Amino acid sequence: MSVATLGHQVEHSHVVSQDVYLEQTRRNRLGMWLFFGSEAFIFLGLLAARFYLWVGEDGQMMRPNLDQMAGLIVTVVLLLSSYFMNRAEVSIANNNRRDFLRSLIITAILGTAFLVGVIIWEWGMFPSLVEGHLKPTDGVFGAVVFGMTGMHALHVLSGIILIMNVWWLGRKGHYSSERHWGVEAVAIYWHYVDLVWIFFYPAIYLIGHAYGVH
Repeated sequence: MSVATLGHQVEHSHVVSQDVYLEQTRRNRLGMWLFFGSEAFIFLGLLAARFYLWVGEDGQMMRPNLDQMAGLIVTVVLLLSSYFMNRAEVSIANNNRRDFLRSLIITAILGTAFLVGVIIWEWGMFPSLVEGHLKPTDGVFGAVVFGMTGMHALHVLSGIILIMNVWWLGRKGHYSSERHWGVEAVAIYWHYVDLVWIFFYPAIYLIGHAYGVH
């Protein structure tokens, strides 16, 4: 077998392998969007419960008297994390491995900061830091707030774990500009979690007349 023939076979094998990878990626994307569709029912159910239960006797829309500044801060932090997640995906697509790894770490840190903010300000895990916080036993307000933020926090936590797993694999050279579905999948998941919070934030903090729970 000549060198030219061997080279042609190697090139053909690479093309076939790449075609298989692209086809598998398309199937993975479809499966992921089906997963998001099923997840949407959970979040839509929580939103429906919020708008159904948080209504006063006169029919006026209500909401608990939560810390507006705290809600705004954690929201900005989470949205900022989405920027760095997108930057990580763009970086690996351009084989900029250093910026890819750094952006993933920043995303994980910001996601953790979001969780800490929710735990301290809304869940009141440290009563010495926040007085008069909303509790799960505070009727429909407590039940809905803890249900919505708890379910969302669980998704944020799982996202952070996935990000760190991608970061670890990336350090070992697992991804390239041609093959980085794992990075893309985690990025889509993270943006999805951020999108959910964009709907949760106004529903919890902004819409309706504030009721004095504190």
